[in-house]
Amino acid sequence: MHRETVYYDSREFPKWGRFYAAASEKGLCLLALPGGKAEAFLEKVIRRFSPHLLIQHSAFFADFFRQLGQYLQGSAVEWRCPLDLEGTPFQLQVWEAVKAIPYGETRTYGEIARALGRPGSARAVGRANHDNPLPIVIPCHRVIGAKGALVGFGGGLALKENLLNLERKK
Repeated sequence: MHRETVYYDSREFPKWGRFYAAASEKGLCLLALPGGKAEAFLEKVIRRFSPHLLIQHSAFFADFFRQLGQYLQGSAVEWRCPLDLEGTPFQLQVWEAVKAIPYGETRTYGEIARALGRPGSARAVGRANHDNPLPIVIPCHRVIGAKGALVGFGGGLALKENLLNLERKK
């Protein structure tokens, strides 16, 4: 997945940590949750997008990080930033279904699979969530196990629980 130019920046949010974001000319294409290092994020950007130019550009992300800050303070946010997503047709379907989960609510992997007309594909839904390049924006933390268990989140189960608790406070 080649991109001519990729912009990136990061922002520290008290109580949460540092988030890293990358965007192409088309829109936001990668968000890294707290816990990682800048070097690892940049290596992932280069490996994933093979950009000719990689530019740190804070102003490019000002609105996105403002919205992320509002979300992390407990506000339901309608993300206004354009997205530049690439994935398989099934992944794109899953991510659209996950984006439709309302703030403060959860769905199981099986419920999403059934909603997509693919009952029995709960594991494939889980795999698509695992490959989600934009956690929080595509709120895969709202997807839970069949019996309500918190399972499978790239940022760790503690972060998943914190995000769900944040949303439930509203």
